[in-house]
Amino acid sequence: MPTTEAPTPGAPNNGDDGLWQAGWYRFAKALRSPNFGPRPTGAQTDLIVLHSISLPPGEYGGDAVQQLFTNQLHWDAHPYFQSIRGLEVSSHFYVRRNGELWQFVSCDDRAWHAGASSWRGRSNCNDDSIGIELEGLEGQPFEEPQYETLASLCAAVAQHYPIAHIAGHEHIAPGRKQDPGAGFDWRLLREQLGWNPQMFPPRVVQR
Repeated sequence: MPTTEAPTPGAPNNGDDGLWQAGWYRFAKALRSPNFGPRPTGAQTDLIVLHSISLPPGEYGGDAVQQLFTNQLHWDAHPYFQSIRGLEVSSHFYVRRNGELWQFVSCDDRAWHAGASSWRGRSNCNDDSIGIELEGLEGQPFEEPQYETLASLCAAVAQHYPIAHIAGHEHIAPGRKQDPGAGFDWRLLREQLGWNPQMFPPRVVQR
């Protein structure tokens, strides 16, 4: 799949060591999605939302996720795709099983990853969150390289944006979504990041 290189970073901003340019992360493969919009005026990007995705479900290593996020998925290529035909979604980031990192939307913009959602007393989590998709199947374990990439990414995001909360799709849309699911090791992520437990959903870091 064709990609563009991530933008060459400009001068360091807010102590970020040149990791960011206009919301694009230096160490991600950039593939721009048309599925995004501006954040509402005054929105404070203080939430990271974690998801899991695989297309078809449980199959890894292909380009279907990248195709979905760029509206290039061939709907007739697999029977499952008929159930999501016409879907237009995106995430800011996507972490493959081997830890490879992709970015589709500038973190300064609003990606379409959360849907109907609510967290920390605010609804419409797309407005003020950064979405990170992990290649995987809800309820199943994730790979060590994914946790390593995810921890580095979350730390870099928190250097540049006022992150105060991190949650799963299952937490911001309970009953509607179940990802990343029981296979995700929240305690490991918290240990890697060293963040205050209050930034995480209640009880997940005690699993």
